[in-house]
Amino acid sequence: MTGEVDLKKLIQGMRPELNQGEYVYCLMDSKEHAKELDPLCYFHEKEGVTVILPKEKADLLSLPYDAICAWITLTVHSSLEAVGLTAAVSNTLTEANISCNIVAAFHHDHIFTPVKDARRAMDTLHKLASAGSE
Repeated sequence: MTGEVDLKKLIQGMRPELNQGEYVYCLMDSKEHAKELDPLCYFHEKEGVTVILPKEKADLLSLPYDAICAWITLTVHSSLEAVGLTAAVSNTLTEANISCNIVAAFHHDHIFTPVKDARRAMDTLHKLASAGSE
């Protein structure tokens, strides 16, 4: 199943969806330790392993974190080779003064933004999608 590569179609069809819960980024010392946590995702860097976890789980395990995020999924099936969607979303949120961290997965792009800005981020992304269909 091939994802969409046309930027206009991606923006028109991105239909942002706000997932339930609060999420945090934590740093682990090993991939094995990260896997044991059953994270939403993890990424192995030279400095350590970053995991994205539900805040509840991090709190239960007394794991430190800096920011509490909302998780927004762009429900359009974007190709990993698509050009411009990440930039369009990032630029739009930047113009609204909303921080974002974007994670690309096989089918969708996922945006983590401060919980306090989640509603505003959703409104901003809906406006972007509407403007893309004009």
